[in-house]
Amino acid sequence: MIDPFAPTYQDFEHEPQQTKPRAITLFELNSRVRATLRQTMADCYWVVAEISELRVASNGHCYIEFVQKDEASGSLVAKSRANIWRQNYVMITSHFERATGQRLDAGIKVMACVVPEFHELYGFSLNVIDVDPTYTMGDLAARRKEIIRQLEADGVMNLNKELPLPRVISRVAVVSSATAAGYGDFCNQLQQSGYDFTVELFPAIMQGDRVEQSVIAALDRIAAQAGEWDVVVIIRGGGATTDLNGFDTYMLAANVAQFPLPVLTGIGHERDDTIIDLVAHTRLKTPTAVAAFLIERRGNELAMLKALQNRLLQAVQQRLQREDQRLSLLAQRANYAAMQQVARRRQRFDSVSHRFELASSRYVSRQRECVLKLGAKLELLIQSRLQQQQGALDRYPQRLRNAVDRVLLQAHHRHDMLQRSIKLAAPDRILAMGFSITTHNGKTVRDAATLKPGDELLTRFHTGQAKSVVE
Repeated sequence: MIDPFAPTYQDFEHEPQQTKPRAITLFELNSRVRATLRQTMADCYWVVAEISELRVASNGHCYIEFVQKDEASGSLVAKSRANIWRQNYVMITSHFERATGQRLDAGIKVMACVVPEFHELYGFSLNVIDVDPTYTMGDLAARRKEIIRQLEADGVMNLNKELPLPRVISRVAVVSSATAAGYGDFCNQLQQSGYDFTVELFPAIMQGDRVEQSVIAALDRIAAQAGEWDVVVIIRGGGATTDLNGFDTYMLAANVAQFPLPVLTGIGHERDDTIIDLVAHTRLKTPTAVAAFLIERRGNELAMLKALQNRLLQAVQQRLQREDQRLSLLAQRANYAAMQQVARRRQRFDSVSHRFELASSRYVSRQRECVLKLGAKLELLIQSRLQQQQGALDRYPQRLRNAVDRVLLQAHHRHDMLQRSIKLAAPDRILAMGFSITTHNGKTVRDAATLKPGDELLTRFHTGQAKSVVE
C-alpha cells in the first residue's frame, strides 16, 4: 500500500538544494538488505514445501522452485526460488534416492534445510544444504494410505478382481505409449508365440503430470467399445520410482477398479506396487511378464483341450471295442433267432396270404360300387354349384352401376358445397359486409404493434379507398 503522507518527487523539487537527502544506488540498497538478512536471520531453517519445478543446469547446479498450497482450495500461498549448488547436489540426491527409491523431482513434498540468501543482482533465494528423505517417505506413504482407505470406503477396491477372466484371451486392448520399449517387447513376444492375438494400442502418456488424465481418457475410449475386447493391459517400461507417481492417484485407481473388463498391469517396476496394481485384476511385474501370462494362459487352455481330446479318443476307442464284442455276440444270437423266426413267419405268411387274397377281391368289389355312387353325386353337386354362380354373376353389373351412381352423386354434392364456400369467402363479399383491408407498403397490416408514427396506411372499402397516417 502507498503511504499518502510519504514525500513525493514534487516535494523534493521545491525544497532548497541543501535540504535534499543523499540518494543511494540500487546496489547499496540491496547490499543493506543482504546485510540485514544475515544479521537478523538464523543460519538455516528446516522448511516444508512442494517442489513445483526442478532443473539441473549443464554446470551441475540445481535450480528449484518451492511452493506452498492452501490445503482447502489448492491455491498458492507462498513461492520461493531455491538452489542446490553442485558440490552438494550429488550427495543430497544420491542419499535421497537410496532412502526413498525415487529421484528428487517436481511434484513431491520435501523437508529441506535451507539458508535464506539475498544477492544484489539475483534477489532472494534459498540455498538448500540438506533434504530429509524420511519426511518425503512419510508424506508419500500417508497420501498413498489415504487413497487406499478412500477406495476401500467406496467399496471399489476389489471390484475389478472379482471379474472373471475369459478362458480364451485373444482380443487385447493396450494402454501404453507408442514409443515405449515395453510396448514393443510386449507385441513382439505375442507375435512370436504362434498364437493368434488381436492387439490394439490406445495411446497414453505414461510419465509426468499428465499420466492420470491421459490414461483415464484411453480407458474411456476402450469402455465405449468394451464388447470388442477380452482384457485391458496397462504397460510401460522400467524407470525410477518417481516416474510411477502418476499411477498413485485416486481418480485413476477408481477408474481401473470399476472398469467393466479385467485389467492387467505391467508397470515395469519390480520393487513397489502402484495403487492401480492393487486394484487391477492381475498385477504382473513387466510388459513381457504380461505377455508371458497371456501366452501361458492360452497354452494351458490349448493343453487342456488336447488332454480332453486324448481322453475322449481313448474313451471312444474303448467304447467301440466293447460295442464290437457286444455286437458280435448279439449277431450270433440274432442269426439263430432269425432263422427260427423266418420259419414261423413263412408258415404264418402262407396262411395270411390266402385269406388276404379272398378279402381283397371282396373289398375291391365294394369299393368299385362306392366310386360309381360318389361320381354320380359329384356330377349333380357341380351342376348345382355352377347354376348358383351364374345367378350371382348376373346380379353384379346392376350392383356396380348403382355404386357408381352413388359415388358420382356424392362428388357432385361436394363440388356444390365447395363452390358455395368459395363464394362466401370472396374478398368482395367480406368488404360488402362492412369489413376493410388496411395495407402498409403493399403488405396487409395484421398487428398494430408493427406500425410506427408517420407510417402511411391505405384502407380499402367495398366501394373506394382512403389514406391515413399513423400518429
